[in-house]
Amino acid sequence: MSQIALVTGATGLLGRQVSKAFDRAGWKVIGTGFSRSKPPVLKLDLDDQGAIDSTLDETRPAVIVHCAANRFPDKCDADPDGTRALNVDAARRIARAACLRSIFFIYISTDYVFSGKPGEAPYEVDAIPRPSNLYGQTKLDGETAVFEECGDTGLGIILRVPVLYGSAETPKESAVNILIDAVWKSQEKDARISMDDWALRYPTNTVDVARVCVDVATKYLNEDKTRAAMPRILHFSSEDRFTKFEICQVFAEIMGLPLTGMVRDKQGNDPNSAVQRPYDAHLSSQLLKDLAINVWTQDFRDWWRREFKAYKK
Repeated sequence: MSQIALVTGATGLLGRQVSKAFDRAGWKVIGTGFSRSKPPVLKLDLDDQGAIDSTLDETRPAVIVHCAANRFPDKCDADPDGTRALNVDAARRIARAACLRSIFFIYISTDYVFSGKPGEAPYEVDAIPRPSNLYGQTKLDGETAVFEECGDTGLGIILRVPVLYGSAETPKESAVNILIDAVWKSQEKDARISMDDWALRYPTNTVDVARVCVDVATKYLNEDKTRAAMPRILHFSSEDRFTKFEICQVFAEIMGLPLTGMVRDKQGNDPNSAVQRPYDAHLSSQLLKDLAINVWTQDFRDWWRREFKAYKK
């Protein structure tokens, strides 16, 4: 009989791919969502502990991958209470319910738990987090909540990942995909689109993160007797490095468009801005390698050439 994986945020950019990856690996997948849920995705209110408990009792998953989150820094600052409710409180409820039922729990976190100051990266899993914005702080608080609920059982682990891209229903689902719109806007007459050319980003494909989730779940579930001694924090990242402006350059090249309507912004963070972003929060995937988990990632340019159907000889 197939094992069951439950994926929260299954209608989102990452959740869709995580669901597909477990399905391809032979698992029975149960996805949950809320505002965009429709069958077969279950509608689940993550503010409701009773609903979470009932769902887990009815579905009896072996693993939960918690993808649901508010992951856009500007939106987090615009709604701090709602962000904390989803990124921290909901994570605590699900982790509590999972660990009380001996369900393995993977909490998807972020490189934004680190300050990203020049010279600090790459960050190993034992690096001290120092978030520079509310988004990073709430994800770090969510990590703490998971550890508080799961204790030393080895049932609750953290998987930190960087900015994600991949197949999207709309470009705004991804902070990478949305830059396609900026390239198009730069084609307008007299356009002067300012684009960050300071902060370093390591865009990682959702398909690769989903594969790692499956591999991590499989490995940890197979190590029942030694799981409590296994690492509780894991990092996964592509090694492809770009600024936002450089990503736009890649898109423009593939699309055969000029980029004269876009200007480089090398000033870095505005000290008066409410949202401060890391300069370089690159995550080291070394611990995953040590666990013999495949850390291969899509080549950024090649993936987008295929996505745009613009193969070049």
